[in-house]
Amino acid sequence: MPELPEVEIRRQYLETSSLYQPISHIEVEDKKLLTTDYHTLQERLTGRQFVGTERVGKNLFIRTDQPGIIVHMHFGMTGDLEYYHSSIDRPRFARIVFEFTNGFNLGFLCPRKFERIGLIENIDEFLNRKKIGSDGLAISVDELTEQVRRKKALIKPVLLDQRVVAGLGNWIVDEVLFQARIHPEQRADTLSEIQISQLHNAIRLVLNTAIQYEATYRDFPIDFLIHVREWDNSPYDDVEAHKFCPRCHTRIERSVVGGRTTFFCPREQFLH
Repeated sequence: MPELPEVEIRRQYLETSSLYQPISHIEVEDKKLLTTDYHTLQERLTGRQFVGTERVGKNLFIRTDQPGIIVHMHFGMTGDLEYYHSSIDRPRFARIVFEFTNGFNLGFLCPRKFERIGLIENIDEFLNRKKIGSDGLAISVDELTEQVRRKKALIKPVLLDQRVVAGLGNWIVDEVLFQARIHPEQRADTLSEIQISQLHNAIRLVLNTAIQYEATYRDFPIDFLIHVREWDNSPYDDVEAHKFCPRCHTRIERSVVGGRTTFFCPREQFLH
């Protein structure tokens, strides 16, 4: 599932491929993927150009050369982008295609049809309406403190709440708590100033690392918890090493917190 790092990578991809190219047509294979009426989308975007992007959490916003016309993309579970020349076959699952006057196209790939595209007029109004909090890479220590301290729930589901911090998915929260040495079942309102500072630093560390390595899990540093999930080849020579804490070598525990599969080190992430 595209999390904040994957959406940031897609944002950078769109920025480097698709800006300042007039749109000649929009091909939509499945109109159920649109949050704006197809004819309205076509009418308002034809002749327009993408001129910049903004990402908040898992939401990508693309500004056009017309104020008040902004494309909103949500990548659902498997969404992606592909920029290609119109002379080659349309990519598989490119169910929405922006055709540019220069002969190139931008395909919005929707393999499982959970992805969505539509138009909005104002980003801040959209975020307020959807109750989306500050982006994980933009939130300040003070804002994080304010958001976390008001919650009496367990810290893991609190961090998964997009109203608290936008863009943190399940594996990211596990990794953040591991790097910050905080137990996933500690109550949010009991975190000390030092713990919240560690939490803030860990959020930035994990997100920037994932972006740096383009979310290729096997390339993540060996002191990251992600390897226990066995989503990719282990970076360790020992085939069992990924099952143990890379710092203290205690076996990583698996549990369910807030209804989500959770991994943590019971020695370093002890419950206060």
